[in-house]
Amino acid sequence: MQKQKNIPFWDICCDSTPSWSMSSIHDPRYIGLIKCLISIREEKNITQVELASFLRKPQSYIAKVENFDRRIDILELNDWLKAMDSKLSEFIAISNIENI
Repeated sequence: MQKQKNIPFWDICCDSTPSWSMSSIHDPRYIGLIKCLISIREEKNITQVELASFLRKPQSYIAKVENFDRRIDILELNDWLKAMDSKLSEFIAISNIENI
């Protein structure tokens, strides 16, 4: 059995979905990312209401993402990070996304 290569999620082509790709909000890799987002929000003392207001979304949107009821895509992730005065590149480094 061949070992899978560690391919960054942004390098995965939209036309082919590998069997190991994130296909569920319950994927441990996705859970790790959301937990990291929650940690950043809490460390910066930003409430769900404040984050939602910046994103022009209802608070329930934030709660659904943080409770793993809704997924966010890379564009939404970037918006969340901007709202928390964080950079995507820094998030990738601190979330250890390549080793999740």
